[in-house]
Amino acid sequence: MDAKFEFIELEEDARLMVATCRIRSIDPSTLTLIDWDEIRTFKTDKRRDEHLSARWLLEQALGEWGLKDLSAVMISRTEERAPYLKVIHGMWIQYSLPSISISHSDGLACVALIDEGWTIGLDAEPLNRPPKPAVFDMMAKGKELARLNEGELDPLLAWTGKEAIQKALRMGMHFNPREIEIPIEGLESKMSIGNSKIQLKNYTHKTHKIMLAYGKDMAPIRSSEEDLLQATRDAMDSGASWGVGCSTTRNNT
Repeated sequence: MDAKFEFIELEEDARLMVATCRIRSIDPSTLTLIDWDEIRTFKTDKRRDEHLSARWLLEQALGEWGLKDLSAVMISRTEERAPYLKVIHGMWIQYSLPSISISHSDGLACVALIDEGWTIGLDAEPLNRPPKPAVFDMMAKGKELARLNEGELDPLLAWTGKEAIQKALRMGMHFNPREIEIPIEGLESKMSIGNSKIQLKNYTHKTHKIMLAYGKDMAPIRSSEEDLLQATRDAMDSGASWGVGCSTTRNNT
């Protein structure tokens, strides 16, 4: 199964990779980063193939990134269903894990990775299926809606850009796309959304419009074990007398 991997140079001091492959049938027993209970919920072969192709691609991309052994790693989700990598509970090890974003549409699976400390969003949609005018008012308002209706703003660029930003914010559809305004040029844009500064980047594939959104991670996801390990490390590095309690209340899963 062929896949394409590309590291993208950023002005900022961070690594970013985009990986793509065609969607095919995958044997789940050959994969590590899967949830068997989740797989059993899929009602169609198409949905199963999309999911497993994306997971296969993610594992290949992580290998290219330098993470060859995934036995201690799993995919978890925030309350808003944003996927992220974490060390399996109870392993008591600390990896530097990249932020991830996953998309699949019309035969193509895509994965984006960016260094820890950053957040990434990726969306891909086929070039031959732009959003219809009937949905413009669901994705835009005011002047941006007028630009869409007048043909000044590419609706597919706006759609994929907004979804990439929603993913970078780890909010998905919990963040109203009408509150995100895409600049007319749209290809290389910086914008502020709340406390986050997001860079929008065009990575269009020959058959799909692909948009990336990335920025500094203003709300990093950490487990109670990671907090305890970091507190222990900080205390040891300080050289002071220290003690770390084991009572934790945070639950990110």
